Amino acid sequence: MEKSVFLYYQEGGSDKVYQVHLEVKEEGYIVHFAFGRRGTTLQTGSKTPTPVSLEKAEAIFEKLVKEKTTKGYKTSESEQPTYQPVEKEKIDTGIYCQLLNPIELEDVEKYLNDDRFLAQEKHDGKRFLISKKGNELIAINRKGLSVGYPSLFDVLKESQTDFILDGELIGEKFYVFDLLHLHQEDTRGLPLIVRLNKLSELLETIRTDFLVETVSYHDAESKRELYEKLHQQKKEGIVFKHKSALYTAGRPNSKGNQLKHKFYATASFIVVAINDKRSVALGLLDEQGKQIGAGNVTISINFDIPQVGDIIEVRYLYAFKESGSVYQPVYLGKRDDIDKEACTVSQLKYKAENEE
Repeated sequence: MEKSVFLYYQEGGSDKVYQVHLEVKEEGYIVHFAFGRRGTTLQTGSKTPTPVSLEKAEAIFEKLVKEKTTKGYKTSESEQPTYQPVEKEKIDTGIYCQLLNPIELEDVEKYLNDDRFLAQEKHDGKRFLISKKGNELIAINRKGLSVGYPSLFDVLKESQTDFILDGELIGEKFYVFDLLHLHQEDTRGLPLIVRLNKLSELLETIRTDFLVETVSYHDAESKRELYEKLHQQKKEGIVFKHKSALYTAGRPNSKGNQLKHKFYATASFIVVAINDKRSVALGLLDEQGKQIGAGNVTISINFDIPQVGDIIEVRYLYAFKESGSVYQPVYLGKRDDIDKEACTVSQLKYKAENEE
């Protein structure tokens, strides 16, 4: 016996969805869920770490549905759950992504003029890798852990080719920018420009609407045009990558062969308290690992209010050196792929001394 339900909540400017799945697993049953704003990348999880009896699974399923409908969610008869749960949620896959070091505005000109580096758009999504081997599909977050994925990705199982793709997931669009594995070959040891050529050839054979190849710009003129366009369109930022660079997991201590420049500042914070009027207090770790305050941020009605201890992403204009509080913060959502130890004051961009 398998069943699913699609729930939605629409009130004022809020439009959220909640999906519940009951599925057969080995000698028992499991209950998975996915939730978030409609049209965004959903967060996934499981209420049953190991299979349980049908009776217990149905009780968990019905309890979840009742909890949501009590909070104002409604059942949709026309919409079907769109997320494929993962059998082993948050299991270490051993596949880790390469992270980019940030650069400041004064460094951008150097990389625009350096023909050894290509440029790509910095997408404002969720880091996401997809591994396809035989008939098995595994989605992986930036920490190397298995996570749920949009059900439409299941069409990739029909491909005759095995691969590992790296990119950014925005809603149900996957913006692919690198290739870690192809057929029986580990491509991480190949120069970037070779990996990108192989990626283009692979995507030509797959031909799906939800896989979008990230365009690369190679010469100074086209890179500058890209930079100006992204800036005018208020995109997140621009990325510079050395054309000969190998794919190396993790982040270099400084600079490196893959760099990013954001047009606005973002940082990951710890929720230290829930305030009145849909607001939460922000915290960061100082150089000694001590938790300090970093201001507050309002949670729009499109989002559920995060809980104390949650890690959240916030966009802001700048931080004040004296207080460490962020100015004009905007809540972007919870981060389930960031550890508390990464929420440090070193992330902050401070107000310039001569800035009015």
